[in-house]
Amino acid sequence: MKLRPVLLVVLLLAGFYFVTTHMASTGALRPLLDDLHSANSATNVAMLRGSDGAFDLNVASAAPAFDGEEQQNIAVYKKALPSVVNITATEVRYDFFYGPVPQSGQGSGFILNKDGLILTNNHVIGNAQPGNISVVLYDKHQYKATVVTVDKSHDLALLKINAPNLIPATLAGSSSDLQVGQKVYAIGNPFGLEGTMTRGIISAIRSVRGPENNPIEGAIQTDASVNPGNSGGPLLNSRGEVIGITTMIASNGAEQSAGIGFAIPIDTAKTVLDDYAKYGRIRRPTLDVVTLRIVPDIAEQIGLPADYGVLIERVLPGGAAEKAGLHGGTERAYEGNVQVMLGGDLIVAFDGKEIPSPEDLSAAMNARHAGDTVTVTVFRGRKKMDFKVTLGDAKDQAPGSQA
Repeated sequence: MKLRPVLLVVLLLAGFYFVTTHMASTGALRPLLDDLHSANSATNVAMLRGSDGAFDLNVASAAPAFDGEEQQNIAVYKKALPSVVNITATEVRYDFFYGPVPQSGQGSGFILNKDGLILTNNHVIGNAQPGNISVVLYDKHQYKATVVTVDKSHDLALLKINAPNLIPATLAGSSSDLQVGQKVYAIGNPFGLEGTMTRGIISAIRSVRGPENNPIEGAIQTDASVNPGNSGGPLLNSRGEVIGITTMIASNGAEQSAGIGFAIPIDTAKTVLDDYAKYGRIRRPTLDVVTLRIVPDIAEQIGLPADYGVLIERVLPGGAAEKAGLHGGTERAYEGNVQVMLGGDLIVAFDGKEIPSPEDLSAAMNARHAGDTVTVTVFRGRKKMDFKVTLGDAKDQAPGSQA
């Protein structure tokens, strides 16, 4: 009976020896030992002492490595931030008693070149007087800005500052190949909080009306959080290249982000900048026509040969359309309480591309320049015809729904 405890002890020792030597030789213990070593090496114990006693804290001995997504976010921010500026514009308005009341607005912008050209939204600077626009760089230096030119129809403004060592933004090669779902980043000064970056995706690409009721063709819709003060700042792709100019939010009534923001595509801005480089001002291309949107119901009512397109109500005297031989309407009719002119040419294509709506026509023209010759396809009655039209300059357009 006395041998039983001894045998039990021998068996336990033999089993322990076998398990430890076998697992060590096969490497099975290594993950456990590594985990224990990592746990001990990743944290240090720090003791805090005070009048109320002492207690221990586990403190990491080193910052963990950033994952791939974090590294990309940081890289985009570091690349783009030096090019983003904060813009403050002071506009003088008058109260009921004609007393001057200065009002300041804030927005964002980004540096285009080392000469100090800065792109922003026209509504950011509003009607600010010369000398009342200031630009703050990422390094906190402040400069007075002058307005070089504006394009109200696209809600864009070009400013200039005299400052050394400027870092220009990198513009994307094109915004025409953007895809819904791709990641985007917005950097700006929401609510005056300079250098703020948010991230999201492209939610849609659609035509919308801008802050000044101007049409924005191919606007980039994003769920990246944008708020008042982001206007004029860059919308970036994952390489830190500017694909758009953040311009407005779909507000929920509280003037704050509702997860729907819009940006002007960079291709539109490039066209505007190209005009400025060539002519020293913006030359917006136009057909010099007043138009009416055609939808299937209207097309059926008035007997048109197509249920889409843009009907020419009126051609402006001496304008591009009149010179090319296009016709406006000759028959008065009413759409609700609004008088319209029927019987004109129905535009259905522009340089071979189908034109379903006035927004599509505007988008097609914005890809061209004043003075370019294009092919406009129309129905005149039931006959389909092509016309060569040299696009006019929209600087002196009369009021109306014009293209």
